[in-house]
Amino acid sequence: MSRAMNLAATEEAVLAACKSKAIRISSLEPLLSGGSHLVCLTSEGADVARGLFKGIIIEGPVRRVAFHRSDTTRYR
Repeated sequence: MSRAMNLAATEEAVLAACKSKAIRISSLEPLLSGGSHLVCLTSEGADVARGLFKGIIIEGPVRRVAFHRSDTTRYR
């Protein structure tokens, strides 16, 4: 299964929730359509995140920011 998911939450909220459950983040970026695009570092972390964010996962296509570069050092 994919390590990536789109969430109806701010980057700050996603980051805080992931930190509380020790989910390691590979990438986190804002969505143009609102919300955040999360990529977990491991598939196990993604499984935990899908359970954690079960009610706010965005299904279907979303608009992402072109050429967005995450500062991955803030996730470690």
